[in-house]
Amino acid sequence: MAQSARQFNRQGPRPIDRTASESAPVTDPITEPLADIVIIGGGTAALVAATTLVERFGRQVTVIERGPATIPPLMRVPAGYLKYLGSPELLEMHQTVPSDRLNGRAPIVPVSKVLGGGSAVNAMVYMRGQRDDYDAWATDQGLGPDWGYDALLPHFRDLESNATLTDPFHGSSGPVRIGDPGSIAPAARDFIAACQSLGHPLNPDFNGKAQTGVGIMQHTMGKRQGRIQRSDMVTALVQPLSGNPLLRIITDATVTRIAFEGRRATAVHFRKDGRDHVQPAGHEILLGAGTYNTARLLMLSGIGPAAHLHDHGIPVIVDLPGVGSNLQDHHEAPVIMRAKGRYGYFGQDRGWRMVSHALRYALTGTGPAATTGIEACVFFDPMGGTRPTIQLYCVPIVYLDRDVTDQKATFGMTLTSCLLRPKARGTVRLRSADPFAQPLVDSNFFGHPEDMTLTLAALRHARRILGARPLADHLAAEILPGDGIQSDEDLATFAKKTVKTNYHPSGSARMGPDGDPMAVLDPQMRVRGTANLRVIDCAAIPAIPSANTNAIAMVLGRKAAIYVGEAAQN
Repeated sequence: MAQSARQFNRQGPRPIDRTASESAPVTDPITEPLADIVIIGGGTAALVAATTLVERFGRQVTVIERGPATIPPLMRVPAGYLKYLGSPELLEMHQTVPSDRLNGRAPIVPVSKVLGGGSAVNAMVYMRGQRDDYDAWATDQGLGPDWGYDALLPHFRDLESNATLTDPFHGSSGPVRIGDPGSIAPAARDFIAACQSLGHPLNPDFNGKAQTGVGIMQHTMGKRQGRIQRSDMVTALVQPLSGNPLLRIITDATVTRIAFEGRRATAVHFRKDGRDHVQPAGHEILLGAGTYNTARLLMLSGIGPAAHLHDHGIPVIVDLPGVGSNLQDHHEAPVIMRAKGRYGYFGQDRGWRMVSHALRYALTGTGPAATTGIEACVFFDPMGGTRPTIQLYCVPIVYLDRDVTDQKATFGMTLTSCLLRPKARGTVRLRSADPFAQPLVDSNFFGHPEDMTLTLAALRHARRILGARPLADHLAAEILPGDGIQSDEDLATFAKKTVKTNYHPSGSARMGPDGDPMAVLDPQMRVRGTANLRVIDCAAIPAIPSANTNAIAMVLGRKAAIYVGEAAQN
């Protein structure tokens, strides 16, 4: 059942409970001991918030996570995540609603289901975004100076222990290890040279003064016990608190709703091992279940659009029409070329090559096993502007998403054009009042015409990069879209067929100023119309930043903890 931080770490890896039932409880609900602060979810933001509240403010915290307590040991090896991309034990697969804009496609969006959240299962890219992103939060989104870039930079810096960069933009003594991949593919270096030949400047630090340019991406990884390993939130934050009685972690537990007395959040109901439990909260409840499930739990608990809640027979506590709206996600479309010979990472995870890489990693902590395989990218605006609108990833293999099945993986190069600031907005809605049913997710990819315009321009520029030396010397023929796909109409059809998530859903319960009818949260992350309830994860984001979202999730958790801790001191 419930475990303290001492128990969690002393007992070691914990197997996934395959006998746990989500059927009706067999006894009356179990009332757990009173917790000062209850955090729903055990992902990046949740664990940063929990450990900050314990260490900085001395608060007693209970974390409730639906997934298992540990990841397989292979996941700590940087390349190991590739073996678990479709794992139902660590990931929940959300099938989005079929989209007319995508000719009926319903792309799958995986989200984490394990203690550590995205930090435990992602490709570890560490990217913060642009100064303009956060300055716009402060001004255009009405959150005030506390959310501008200059106010957020100290939080990014304090969380970071950077292995190579020491300057005003980076920290060297934080808990999360940041560094370069332990191996760089020759194909990635050829990509960087090809981009430079087309005028893209070399950028040694995408998280520094400017984001524009081409270079190597830093990752949440660093040396431990002589080997480069994943630096997830459990390793970086929870394990150092082993033995601290203030932190209690309950895993393999599915939260079903938040209970209220009037409009004051008082307890969390959850199901574990086939039995219902009630976790009372003495001070506050922090909701960090991920963008989809955070919105779902708010609505199941009576917080959301009144008409939608009435449709599902859920009593309305607070009519907040913005819950489940404003959904954003980075999405991408590929250009793929076959190589002339053995070029890139294809085949490195099988046979004697896999054995060789495993031995090298075990003995030296380096080699291809010490990289994610996604090492380089270029930030640019294909329309000629100075502020990047596209992040183009270099993937040294023929890489295809799960519903594009007419091509086989082989030696080659995939360039995926990620749209940094999509203008389309999607929705999260309840499928039913069943607390174990997934929500209905409409990502609304290409729901705004400018999103398609930028994507098509990025695909054309990706072709130019692939045609530039030295990259072109190693590539043979374009597999996708294919030489016959040239017109905007044909390229748009291709983009609709292949567009996929970049795994960054955000914004379903956004912050906003007083007077904004669609703002679910105030600038201190409090749920409007309620007491003692905040949303602390990427659901709170008003406008998605121009970057992978794990870094800003850390900052969201830290700021939430500071708001809670300081409020209790006043």
